Amino acid sequence: MGEIAPLSPVRRQPPTVRLRRLAGELRRLRQEAGLSQAEVTEKTDVNLATLHRIETAKTKPQLRTLNALLDAYGVTGDRRTDLVTLQKEAKQRGWLHGLEAELPGPYSTYIGLEAEAQQAINYESLFIPGLLQTEDYARAVVRGVVPTATDAEVESFVTARMRRQALLDSDTPLRLWAIVDQAALSRTVGSDAIMRAQLAHIVQQAQRPHITVQVIPFSAGAHPGMPGSFIVLKFGADGPDVIHIDSMVGDLFLEKEADIRLYNHICEHLRAIALSPAATAALLASLREDH
Repeated sequence: MGEIAPLSPVRRQPPTVRLRRLAGELRRLRQEAGLSQAEVTEKTDVNLATLHRIETAKTKPQLRTLNALLDAYGVTGDRRTDLVTLQKEAKQRGWLHGLEAELPGPYSTYIGLEAEAQQAINYESLFIPGLLQTEDYARAVVRGVVPTATDAEVESFVTARMRRQALLDSDTPLRLWAIVDQAALSRTVGSDAIMRAQLAHIVQQAQRPHITVQVIPFSAGAHPGMPGSFIVLKFGADGPDVIHIDSMVGDLFLEKEADIRLYNHICEHLRAIALSPAATAALLASLREDH
């Protein structure tokens, strides 16, 4: 009688962007309700271990479990509908998160993912990377890009951007590798004074050990980054990379292995043709004088 082959271990699929977003929203809603996980267990009979796995995106909640949690948190209306939709689509990879479908709350899907990432590789062709922007530059950007925005909307955007930068100051800071086309540095946004302060800020930030900045000079000619900006978020052992592309119709998240390989390959190419960090600092100083 032949030996029975051992069963192969089941390989858990990494969480999708939708599942990560659902987990983050449920965790935030519980905290807003002032409830501990143990208190939620008492109110809903949802197992404590199950609740922990749901809030860390290790498992997709069943619909009845989700409804029990939303009842406990007092969630109704459009917010509840959006979260139920996320639950139904949680296993789908790739997501165009349209502006008209934005879930309520102070944090977007991208901000939540960025906060969980270990490293971000940010290529920008027309803007200074958000995590390196000064407050004045950020304010001038949103006024120029969204001329219909109210003063309150502008300030809300600027506040959110400045808060994101706290990731670079934590005890275990986000490792940022910023690759910027020279066009973004040469364009005067706001005023020459704003640009001088902005370029000085980049030089200062680039001296920190967890921040690397490279500029692709005009002399590099055509390159793979010219079609548009993107960010590669890396999570290490916590899951595969996620590609984020900010578009006119919303936030595009790419999760397929082929897309991840493509964008990581583009990153390698851009880093190779960009100036070294030392040469970048020299160019930034020169551009500052131009402004």
